[in-house]
Amino acid sequence: MESLFVCPNCGRPLEREANGYACPAGHRFDLAREGYVNLLPANFQHSKAPGDDKEMARARTRFLDGGWYSPLRERLCRLLDLHTGSAPALLDAGCGEGWYTAALARVVSGKGGRTAGVDLSRPSVKKAARRCPEAEIAVASVYRLPVADTSMDAVVNCFSPLAAGEFRRVIRPGGCFLYVVPGPRHLWELKQVLYDRPYENPVKEEVYPGFRALGSEAVETSFLLPGPQSIRDLFRMTPYYWKTPKAGAERLAALDTLSVTAQFRILCFRREESTP
Repeated sequence: MESLFVCPNCGRPLEREANGYACPAGHRFDLAREGYVNLLPANFQHSKAPGDDKEMARARTRFLDGGWYSPLRERLCRLLDLHTGSAPALLDAGCGEGWYTAALARVVSGKGGRTAGVDLSRPSVKKAARRCPEAEIAVASVYRLPVADTSMDAVVNCFSPLAAGEFRRVIRPGGCFLYVVPGPRHLWELKQVLYDRPYENPVKEEVYPGFRALGSEAVETSFLLPGPQSIRDLFRMTPYYWKTPKAGAERLAALDTLSVTAQFRILCFRREESTP
């Protein structure tokens, strides 16, 4: 069966076989036991373990499985359904552990389409492949996608690195791009604990060459984290983990519960018929 992926070495189509992938030039890529494939070129690997580490993947899995971000996932699924036609090809760029990917793939498969997901983190991709056996999952960089030009009907990017030029390359004209960013007071209560002077996230109307903005949707949800483990997991999966003063981290570690408000913005774009 022809894959949604192309060979990272020569760019030719990959055929999906029982135990891996192969291209007409003879390049072969084995499937890992979990069901994913590594399509990160050897000369592109800037470290032995790029992307999020095992602890980050575990923390994010535990937190997302708690369901606190379900309103965002449900809205993403509705928007994907709204902006795609029959038999769409979807790419989740920066799929992480596949929590969003699995739900999005159900939308796509219900319309007769197929889903692929990529992430730079091998620990995350392992979890995504187990969670989404119906999707094609690969270790790859969003800045060098192993995907053919104009082959995707939709790309979703949820709190992952933005590679607007690559997304423009792989989305067909008329296809959609859904980009999730934090709202102005996302995780405000968490930031109040961590910082003496918490700051709001800037709200900008983004413009990307080759895309026409369709608007944005705000999603807000509040929840109570019931214990230290869930609080630690949320903290561990945010950028604040790497840039919080010691005193703020200690204040957070002393909490037994934490009420949190999550604010998201889903920016919706259409790939223009022609680009500059």
